[in-house]
Amino acid sequence: MANDLEKAISTIGVIGAGQMGAGIAQLAATAGFSVLLHDSDSAALGRAEGIISASLRRLASKGLISQAVPDESMKRLKLASSIQELRTADLVIEAIIESEAIKKKIFIELDKILKPSAILASNTSSISITRLASATSRPSQVIGMHFMNPPPIMKLIEIVRGADTSDGVFAIIKSLSERMGKTVICSQDYPGFIVNRILMPMINEAFYTLYTGVATKEDIDTGMKLGTNHPMGPLELADFIGLDVCLSILRVLHNGLGDDKYSPCPLLVQYVDAGRLGRKRGIGVYSYQKGSNAAALKPRSSL
Repeated sequence: MANDLEKAISTIGVIGAGQMGAGIAQLAATAGFSVLLHDSDSAALGRAEGIISASLRRLASKGLISQAVPDESMKRLKLASSIQELRTADLVIEAIIESEAIKKKIFIELDKILKPSAILASNTSSISITRLASATSRPSQVIGMHFMNPPPIMKLIEIVRGADTSDGVFAIIKSLSERMGKTVICSQDYPGFIVNRILMPMINEAFYTLYTGVATKEDIDTGMKLGTNHPMGPLELADFIGLDVCLSILRVLHNGLGDDKYSPCPLLVQYVDAGRLGRKRGIGVYSYQKGSNAAALKPRSSL
């Protein structure tokens, strides 16, 4: 299997220079692959390069990687301002916004420029791999690679097989993921896959608990941290993930499974409408702005 991986994959393209894309690019470069990191925003590419370099040096300073790894990894990383530069990639991992329409548009474009043997992967956390694959002429070479956030730290990867994903492609991606130091779990192509199928209803229920006035946000999170040994409370975790991402996944679950238990809490919808998206915006369920006097949206039940 290792020989199959070495023959199939030497250059990995990553689309999206946000937190997930930068983390995936860092992992791939550290694992010894040549990496092409693409984003249409040149400023985002510059930020990602700085973040990756700083992350590698921090890991080296803690003795988690050797002192030679940061420089060696950065030499393997190339910033690509044009998607055409990814045409030499053996595998492209898409890590952009959680929108099926936008992901399909990218897959259609990639399908036209990549060599016939190239594999297309999506970091989607909930969207159907089968539907994404249907936008291409190579559905047997399309697969889901759902990295956990942040990718360089979290040990898990969720591999998702579409209806037509071949056994050979699955074997290559599993081997590649293990080379990146990940523990692999495999999901069939159902909305939310494994992790978010279980996690998002818990986060949604935490919002309902806040919305109906059962407890304060602090007590909800403390209850789950100390009562169930979770490292973060569900509301803290939602802020870390991004409330807009949580809402998008819940809508995918609700639409795909047709069960009202996945219906997003009105308070979550209200926070997203207000632009309170979590840590990335400096405010979500909690405020992350020093000295902020931002008014909290008060939970108000309509029940």
